[in-house]
Amino acid sequence: MGAAESVPETSIHEFTVKDGSGREVSLETYKGKVLLVVNVASKCGFTETNYTQLTELYQKYRDREFEILAFPCNQFLRQEPGSDQQIKDFACTRFKAEYPVFQKVRTICWTFLLSGSFCLFYFFNE
Repeated sequence: MGAAESVPETSIHEFTVKDGSGREVSLETYKGKVLLVVNVASKCGFTETNYTQLTELYQKYRDREFEILAFPCNQFLRQEPGSDQQIKDFACTRFKAEYPVFQKVRTICWTFLLSGSFCLFYFFNE
């Protein structure tokens, strides 16, 4: 099942998505980790701040079972017009993103995330 489909998954880990190179990735790979699932766009007014903060957050917490799953999306005001390779290059070169940047999607498991069965807030103690 694709991440953009409205399907009755009961766990985020039941989704399979494609990475920026087109390879299928089961989100089961991330089971047991704290996940930040986020839309990204290279032409948004918040691009600089968002990518910078995502990179800082990942650098700070990646050794604590934390993963950022970045999903480019052109759906909102067409702010991500690039190809999957251009998007990956942009994130990894300009912002040193070491977290996964997946293929462009229309939505991120939207129906599933809005169902409320995924939300969990986790705070790291410093």
